Amino acid sequence: MTAENRDTAANKILAPRTGTEDNAAKGIVLMLLAIALLSAMDASVKYVSDDYPVIEVVFFRSLFAFFPIAFVVLRDGNISDLKTRNLRGHLGRSLVGLMALMSFFYCLKYMPLADLVAISFAAPLFVTALSIPLLGEKVGLRRWTALLVGFVGVLIMVKPGSGVFGLLALIAIGATFCYALVLIFVRKLSRTETNAAIVFYYSLTSVVATGLLLPFFWVTPTFPDLLLLIAIGLIGGCAQLTMTAAFRAASVSIVAPFEYTAMFWAVIYGYLLWGDLPGWNIWVGAAVLVASGIYIVHRETNLGVRRAKAARLQAKR
Repeated sequence: MTAENRDTAANKILAPRTGTEDNAAKGIVLMLLAIALLSAMDASVKYVSDDYPVIEVVFFRSLFAFFPIAFVVLRDGNISDLKTRNLRGHLGRSLVGLMALMSFFYCLKYMPLADLVAISFAAPLFVTALSIPLLGEKVGLRRWTALLVGFVGVLIMVKPGSGVFGLLALIAIGATFCYALVLIFVRKLSRTETNAAIVFYYSLTSVVATGLLLPFFWVTPTFPDLLLLIAIGLIGGCAQLTMTAAFRAASVSIVAPFEYTAMFWAVIYGYLLWGDLPGWNIWVGAAVLVASGIYIVHRETNLGVRRAKAARLQAKR
């Protein structure tokens, strides 16, 4: 998954899991497109971050992403879909998501793009670990093993004790942890709230919160930079919609592993724009994380299928 606002991957929860293997090719193509768009946006954020404060970049990202999202929500849904019975839950999800987004953008300013993307691959590990105390889910030995292997991958990348494991690495890990909390919030909200409401209130909260802070951080952009800041938001919003469509077209187990193509784009952009190439520890750690993440996704998908079958059999009795 890309280093931007990992809330886009929450669409694997937001999107109805009605996809079939007949739509696998469509889902994969849409996921590849979504990751390409998000990667382009991440590179653009890093490009402008030297000249503009994080609050300002996040504001443009949130404001102009809101337009395509709101357009589709209003076009395809009903205004009544935006009614909520859990405003506090939406606020919590939105604030944690905004914290994750701002932390990632801050890290983008100072860290090589590929390094940050690789660390963000730890999100599925945090989600699985948090689902135990917060959702009451049971995790078996095999998933615990996958979790431990994944965290070994994180340690390989940040190399504690080598001087690499500094404040930036901690912020990046913290941002990934916050994103995992977002997914937990979304799982809870999806029990009573519509997909449209979950997306709408997050976007609205992000715009309002950053807008209130913007006067204290504002730096007037040049015209080319203004166009780039607007493009960042529009691309991010379109990427979120594309990813939602991908998870609607095909099952999570088929589509989710293609999120890891973000590493390819991060390396390309990092080398072409800043001359960055990941060290051996990033490659090895990322490979361990990807393997662990893919296993967790497939394992949880299989368990979900079993639970659904058991529920159907119970309903027939």
